[in-house]
Amino acid sequence: MVQAYNFLASWQLFPEKCEFEYQIVPKSGNYKIESVHAGHLLSFGHNWVSIENEAFYAQYQVNPNGELHDFENKALGDSVAAEIKNASCLTVQFYKEDKLVLKVVHEILANGFMKVTHSGNKENGDPFVNTEVYHKQLSVLPYASSAGSVAIRPTKEGVIKHKALSAMEDQTNMQLNQIKEQIELLARQAQEIRKRKELSLMIYEAKITFKPQIGQIYHVYEKTDGSHVLSLVAPTEWGGGAGPFAQFIATVKLLADHTWIEC
Repeated sequence: MVQAYNFLASWQLFPEKCEFEYQIVPKSGNYKIESVHAGHLLSFGHNWVSIENEAFYAQYQVNPNGELHDFENKALGDSVAAEIKNASCLTVQFYKEDKLVLKVVHEILANGFMKVTHSGNKENGDPFVNTEVYHKQLSVLPYASSAGSVAIRPTKEGVIKHKALSAMEDQTNMQLNQIKEQIELLARQAQEIRKRKELSLMIYEAKITFKPQIGQIYHVYEKTDGSHVLSLVAPTEWGGGAGPFAQFIATVKLLADHTWIEC
C-alpha cells in the first residue's frame, strides 16, 4: 500500500478545469481516498453539488490487489477490480455481468494535482469520457467527496453534509474576503504613507525661504539645476506656467504630523 501514499488525501475539485461528456456536471466537490482495515482496503468518498444545487454523497471500499471482487453498490457494478499501477496511477474498474461498464483512472500530475478520468458507455451505448481535476486540500475534512460520473441519487446524509459544507464554505469565504479587504486597505494605506514620505523628503530637501504653516497650501517647482523649491506662488499666478523655474511639480499641503500630501 506504500504506492497509494500519494493518493491518500482529501482533494478539492477544480470545476473550471474539468471536461464532462455525460451525466451530472458539478459546480463544486471533494474527493477523499484513505487506507482502511490495516491498509488492506482503500476507501473512496464522494461529496459534490450539481449546477442545479443537488447534493450527492457516496462511499465505497475496494481491495487494490488487481483482482475482481464482489461489489456492494449494484448501481455501480456487480464486481470491482482496483490496482495501484505505480505511485502516480490508480485504477478502479466496475463490472456488470462480467462486462466492464466504467473505468476510473486516478493520476497524480507533475504539478501535484490529481486527474480522475471516467470512461464508460451511455445508455445508448455511445462511449463517454469525463475528466476531473483536483488539488490537495491543506486540511483533512471529516468526509470525502467527488463529482463521479455514475449518477448516484441524493441521500439524506448527503443533503445534510452538503448543507453543513455550504455553511462552512460561506462562513470561511466571508472571513477570508474580510481579511483580503483589510489587507488591500492596509496596502493602500502603506502606499499612501510611502508617497507622503517620498514627497516630504523631496520638500525638506528643497529650498524653503519661509516657515510653512500646518494646513496651508504651497507649490513645488523644479529649478534648472534639478533642485526643488517650495513657493507661495501658484502656477496660475505665473500665467499658468512655472514662472522662473524649469517646471511645476505639485501643489502640496503640510499636515499636523509634518508630512506633506499632494493636493
